[in-house]
Amino acid sequence: MPGRSRKGLGTRPFAFYVHVPFCVTRCGYCDFNTYTATELGPGASRDSYADTAIAEVRMARRVLGDADLPVETVFVGGGTPTLLPADHLGRVLDAIRNEFGLAENAEVTTEANPESVDEAYVARLREVGFTRISYGMQSAREHVLAVLERSHTPGRIPQVVDWTRKAGFEHINLDLIYGTPGETDDDWRASLEAALATEPDHVSAYALIVEDGTRLAAQVRRGELTAPDDDAMADRYLIADALLAEHGLRWYEISNWATGADAACRHNMLYWTGADWWGVGPGAHSHVGGTRWWNVKHPAAYAARLAEGTTPAHAREVLDDEDQRIERIMLELRLAQGCPTDILDDKAVRQAIDDGLIQPAPYEQGRAVLTRRGRLLADAVTHTLT
Repeated sequence: MPGRSRKGLGTRPFAFYVHVPFCVTRCGYCDFNTYTATELGPGASRDSYADTAIAEVRMARRVLGDADLPVETVFVGGGTPTLLPADHLGRVLDAIRNEFGLAENAEVTTEANPESVDEAYVARLREVGFTRISYGMQSAREHVLAVLERSHTPGRIPQVVDWTRKAGFEHINLDLIYGTPGETDDDWRASLEAALATEPDHVSAYALIVEDGTRLAAQVRRGELTAPDDDAMADRYLIADALLAEHGLRWYEISNWATGADAACRHNMLYWTGADWWGVGPGAHSHVGGTRWWNVKHPAAYAARLAEGTTPAHAREVLDDEDQRIERIMLELRLAQGCPTDILDDKAVRQAIDDGLIQPAPYEQGRAVLTRRGRLLADAVTHTLT
């Protein structure tokens, strides 16, 4: 790691991301680095995965040296992390705690598919140290779930949320997707209302993206399904923002709403504000002091490298000052707190205010904050301000 990136190590917040690359089936819209049992091949398995991930945690400690780096957040994503036994996830968390220490009141999140947990599993997650669960709800309409190739039924979400609360979890997120072919505005409202009925303290809502190479993309290309419509997507976003706000969830990032600052996903906030994190697992990305690297993608190759005692990293890039400025704008402009104006093109900011894309009052206080219309056009606004 370059000396420049080591400078200041320990003065910035530090986090861990742990990627669990296993799924029972591959959803038609998904292009994440995940593998079903038939896709794994020899050299990798769920049973041994915790040991492999722990080996990378220990390697991280050696690479980062003796710097005091109490971990503020841990996020376990996938794939479907909850295909591993809860005790296995707990062992990985213990390794992070033993090697680095956890900060006081550290946030520890796992993603979960609703059908992958039961009441005992959720209770055990709480016992081994998890503080937050993010469930992939996606929709409350069966025909929408069918297009997305999700296997849970709409009624599963209230059940798992109830188990999660009984286990002692205070923070619960529900992930939703809008713009699925065949979904109507009424379907989307019904999904939002079903999510809100369970009283989560956090909701994430993402526009469906048809990724090249997925089964969904092939269906759209063959004309079996219609591509998401941009205008409909914008309408669905506005529906979500209004309905969530009515129920006390305010946006703090373009695709994320929470009941308050304590309910916001602290792990993602560290991503968006330039913190350091180590990504464990095949295909996982890391960032320390302006150096970014990513691991080999296949679980077998990842396991083999760690078994040999060599780094699983595949490649890296070192960001210069201008790269970091642009990346900061791209990420911080997505936040309700906005981006400092001193790193922006002032003429472009003033034009964006005139166009109704940036709020004028925060600008006078040195922050560029998107309007609701600006959120709908965030990528274009970001491009003009850099």
